[in-house]
Amino acid sequence: MEKQTRRGLLKNATRAAVAGAFVAQGASAQSKPAVKKDATGKSQKAFPFTTVVSFGNLLFVSGIGCRVKGSIEEETKWVLDEIEKNLEASGSSLEKVLKINIFMEDIKEFDRMNAVYKTRNWGSVFPARNTVQPAALPAGDYGLAIDCIAYV
Repeated sequence: MEKQTRRGLLKNATRAAVAGAFVAQGASAQSKPAVKKDATGKSQKAFPFTTVVSFGNLLFVSGIGCRVKGSIEEETKWVLDEIEKNLEASGSSLEKVLKINIFMEDIKEFDRMNAVYKTRNWGSVFPARNTVQPAALPAGDYGLAIDCIAYV
């Protein structure tokens, strides 16, 4: 078997993900392909992004930063509540989250954030997850920001 290049592997993975989304929604070979849509119908007018984009049965939730100053536990709870509201408004739930990214202002607070994170109902399998400390979060965000990919 011929060794594939990294670019080739990425192209194949992308094709598989799109095909998976298409098949998972029960589409037949003659169905229309999945299209990108605003899943909540609440597109942002002031900023160039959509809170939740759907593609087939997949949901991509934009990063939600905490807007309430408090302890890392309170901020984690607030952001996860917002994520959950957006997922439910789009026909999904935390149990259907496949991948989550957490951006923390101070990674030293990881254990305290994680204690709150573990209390949520993620279903029988926790989502794949990254947790990082970026150089900075957008102005107005406190403590952390979270984005995710889920399915309907």
